[in-house]
Amino acid sequence: MRSVHFLLAFVLLTVASSIASAYDPSPLQDFCVAINDPKAAVFVNGKFCKDPKMATAHDFSFSGLNIPRDTGNPVGSNVTLLNVDQIPGLNTLGISLARLDYAPHGGLNPPHTHPRATEILLVVEGTLYVGFVTSNPDNRFISKVLYPGDVFVFPFGLIHFQLNIAKTPAVAFAGLSSQNPGTITIANAVFGSDPLINPDVLAKAFHLDIKIVNYLQKLFGGKTNDFSFSGLNIPRDTGNPVGSNVTLLNVDQIPGLNTLGISLARLDYAPHGGLNPPHTHPRATEILLVVEGTLYVGFVTSNPDNRFISKVLYPGDVFVFPFGLIHFQLNIAKTPAVAFAGLSSQNPGTITIANAVFGSDPLINPDVLAKAFHLDIKIVNYLQKLFGGKSG
Repeated sequence: MRSVHFLLAFVLLTVASSIASAYDPSPLQDFCVAINDPKAAVFVNGKFCKDPKMATAHDFSFSGLNIPRDTGNPVGSNVTLLNVDQIPGLNTLGISLARLDYAPHGGLNPPHTHPRATEILLVVEGTLYVGFVTSNPDNRFISKVLYPGDVFVFPFGLIHFQLNIAKTPAVAFAGLSSQNPGTITIANAVFGSDPLINPDVLAKAFHLDIKIVNYLQKLFGGKTNDFSFSGLNIPRDTGNPVGSNVTLLNVDQIPGLNTLGISLARLDYAPHGGLNPPHTHPRATEILLVVEGTLYVGFVTSNPDNRFISKVLYPGDVFVFPFGLIHFQLNIAKTPAVAFAGLSSQNPGTITIANAVFGSDPLINPDVLAKAFHLDIKIVNYLQKLFGGKSG
């Protein structure tokens, strides 16, 4: 019978693989802090690969998962995770396996999430009460009592748990849809962080007396520089020909953004026509929030339609500039304007159309531009001189 249990455990792996796509590489760690000195680099997004000719069965196997684990701890459970660190052959294959042991009379795998995986659980021995909570705003609690042979799915990233409600030990096996799924145990993360979260934050969030928060932080034992930036509240200088200033916080300013697929920008516009001129982001969609002032914004769709979609924005208004399309913002008020923009890449890039076309280095042949823009060659020469292009 025990052999059947193990067969079921391995069969469930066949339905736990993942298919993922993203513009930036999908992270395999919580983060991958960028480092300029390759000699000091340690953590990478995944692992370096062995020569396939040198691979052996040892790279794809593990022994001893039939042995019961010690559950003599405060929560009464033990998770034995076989990820890429234990089975090197899992690298890039998007799957891992775990054995879960639960003590009798309340052994608990406490509420937690897997930030990079869906989990599918098979009960082999015992009786488990399991459940997960859906995301805001519904926060629906979906639960079930499981017996040997029962299977339950915990969706990607949702908070879930398992509790042994029987008088005997329980055992389960779980397939997870990542070679390194990660685990965030809610209580440990919130009350045992390093350094501690300000108790006032937790007292307000959980409606607790500050003394209880202090007790919990002490009970759970609980470096930000790679993930922070200060001073984005300071107005920037807009004394330039276009009357705008973009302060981009990408992976170069906040190393912790590496592999996370996002960046942020502050945009300052001078009064009476401050312009962020027509440009594209070759690797990102942009979502813009106006904080101060009045902006006339727009983008142009791709060929052959070339539709111009525009709108006047006021404080509190939001506008989306789709991936790779030409767009701009113009301050049409008598006062300065400020906006903030999120971009869907750690390094979105910017191509300012006029600068790229007329200010390239070396210069594009003027005949090309004269024909493309239906301009006299003298005007092209003037524009190339104006935008500072360098002849080859």
